[in-house]
Amino acid sequence: MSDTAARARGARGYGAGAGAGSPMERAQRRTFWPFLAPALTVFTLFFLAPVAFSLWLGFQSWDGVSEVHGRGLKNYTNLLHDRLFLTSLKNTALILVVGGAVVFVLSFAVTVLLREMRDRRAVRYVLFFPVLVNPLVFGVMTGLLFRPTGIVNTLLGHLGVDDPPKWLAEQNLLTMIVGVTVWAGTGYYTTILMSGVEQIPTTYYEAAELDGAGAWGRFRHVTLPLSWDVVTVCALLWTISTVKVFELVLVFGGSTGGIPPNSTYTTALYVYESAFSARTTRDFGVSSAAALISLVLIAVVAVLLRRVMRRDAIQLS
Repeated sequence: MSDTAARARGARGYGAGAGAGSPMERAQRRTFWPFLAPALTVFTLFFLAPVAFSLWLGFQSWDGVSEVHGRGLKNYTNLLHDRLFLTSLKNTALILVVGGAVVFVLSFAVTVLLREMRDRRAVRYVLFFPVLVNPLVFGVMTGLLFRPTGIVNTLLGHLGVDDPPKWLAEQNLLTMIVGVTVWAGTGYYTTILMSGVEQIPTTYYEAAELDGAGAWGRFRHVTLPLSWDVVTVCALLWTISTVKVFELVLVFGGSTGGIPPNSTYTTALYVYESAFSARTTRDFGVSSAAALISLVLIAVVAVLLRRVMRRDAIQLS
């Protein structure tokens, strides 16, 4: 009995010593920083340093050529009274809320349809294709389709419509931008949602059908709850992506003479115009301040969205 206990104590001691300082662990500790240093250096140089510089520049006035002048909080206070910046915030919020609602309704509708299809893989590839195309292409293509002498108005003329809508008029441009953004993003989010829905066992749907649940009941009680984590990720991705709506607005502005009208500005376009505009005095300080305000607002929205959408995890058996 005593020999068995001694062997057990020896085994425990050997295991503890090996786990605390085995040759493999010592080698891992020696190689940790050499392996991490290159990635950390690149991350610091190309991300942390520019972010820190932008934070500092937000309190300065600089046109990129002359000397830097300190302005304190003046850049931020001026932005809060700048009608163009407030319009850009409103338009970004419109894309976020209205565009996001339409995207997720369409994505879920397509996901439910694809779940019942046999050849859904090929359809998913087609839906995902717009993600691979640059937004500039969408802007140019939409301009060709909806210009006064474009394909859409030509077809409407053949159908007897004598006075077709002015699709690219300034009052309609923002609606067109939101529509193209929705069309380009639906396939992407459908693909992500579909990857989560496919993990739901079919037995849950069979049980719901036996209980008399229709299509809406199966979606409400099975599909949505069991894919909620994926929905949360998609909502966060959409929230972040709205800050980057830039090229599409710039291209649509070309249809009105090369300069986007003020009514279509987004925060990304405002940041660009503040730093590189030929119409007004360039000011990288104002541009950095606008970018920081946009970043903070989107971060707040993302955190609130994450809290609102938080649910207890559901274990699939």
